[in-house]
Amino acid sequence: MLSLTRQQKAVVFGSWLGWSLDGYDLVLMLLVIPSISQLFFPSNNPTLSLLAAFATYIITLIMRPFGGAFFGNFGDRYGRKKAMIITIFGFSIVTFATGFLPTWQTVGVLAPVLLVILRFVQGFFAGGEWASGTVITMETSPKSSRGFLSGFLQSGFNLGFVIASITYQFVLISFPGDSFLEMGWRAMFFTGIIPGFVALFVRLKMNESAMWLEKAREKKIERSPFRRVIFGKEERKRFLLSLIIMTGLMYAYYTSIGFMPTFLQKYVNLERTEVATLMIVATSTSLLGQIYTGFLSQRLGRRKTIAIFAIAASIIAIPSIVGLYTATNLFERMVYIIILIFAATTGFGPIPAFLSERFPTEIRNSACGFVYNGGLIIGSWAPLIAVNLLSNAGGLVPFLLGLNVIIGSVVIIIGTKLNPETRDVDL
Repeated sequence: MLSLTRQQKAVVFGSWLGWSLDGYDLVLMLLVIPSISQLFFPSNNPTLSLLAAFATYIITLIMRPFGGAFFGNFGDRYGRKKAMIITIFGFSIVTFATGFLPTWQTVGVLAPVLLVILRFVQGFFAGGEWASGTVITMETSPKSSRGFLSGFLQSGFNLGFVIASITYQFVLISFPGDSFLEMGWRAMFFTGIIPGFVALFVRLKMNESAMWLEKAREKKIERSPFRRVIFGKEERKRFLLSLIIMTGLMYAYYTSIGFMPTFLQKYVNLERTEVATLMIVATSTSLLGQIYTGFLSQRLGRRKTIAIFAIAASIIAIPSIVGLYTATNLFERMVYIIILIFAATTGFGPIPAFLSERFPTEIRNSACGFVYNGGLIIGSWAPLIAVNLLSNAGGLVPFLLGLNVIIGSVVIIIGTKLNPETRDVDL
């Protein structure tokens, strides 16, 4: 990969694998929500069951800022590598444990309570995963390669999405019909332990960030990095301005690709196998697109690249979703979903570089973790808002969903106007 040393490659791949597992877990939940909502939240009203299941999913996302703050603070004080080992171990175990949960039919109200508890813990560990991996990768990467590696690292989430979609397809074949509701969804969560241990093995062999080690040798470790992010005048300004971009990106992401499995199954009325096929296409598009936008940001700049794709998403959101909604065959749906996802989700590519370049080394882990996951405080509500908007929308369904994507895109554009360019910053 480029001209990286062996240790630099180990850092990049260790971070990438961990972020892939994060994507794998979150997407497993998204893929099975339409199928298992009645298992944990039975109701005569399918929309209420769906809303309850999405609310549980949102709990995971809302906990991520807290995990990002805690493990970001930990990574700034004790090292990026230690934080990465704890987070990858934590949420891979929780993913595996989810497969053992009893359902409402077995234990009644205790079933959703246990699910909520696990999602709380999952979100906490997952919140710490992105920041430590991103920061150690950017601090280890050559300046000239930072943009490309930013996109590559960010694409790991979509790799997890792709693998989860393929796993979903395989499990649907292995557990057809009602057997999926009995055992298939459990099998999907059991598989989460495998990439978790692979990533853990790679991380144990990684070196710590040289930049952080230098600060440690010079005894310049910040005693309360998170407090400085929140209460330092300059740091707080950077945090809030960066948070605008992240809020828009998260909202656009979760109202497009994040809501897509439910949209295709519940509103377009497609079979699960076709949904799985389209999600493989969608996530592969997002994966390649984020690598491309990361590369592009090294030439055009981080801010300009993010803005270009947000503008494109705001223009094509409604036409592409209407096309997807009214398409009559798989090929047409694939074309529309590629157009939508490429515009709406690939602005994330430059984000690892952009956020790392916005904050100094001694608070970088804390700041990046809280800003990135902080975007979920509002952005994570996109699927729940979509369910509410679309439940009685009739023929307006694709227009309202497209409007939701536009809202996120407009917030991104505002954020890029308020933030400076960071491409030439020395870490």
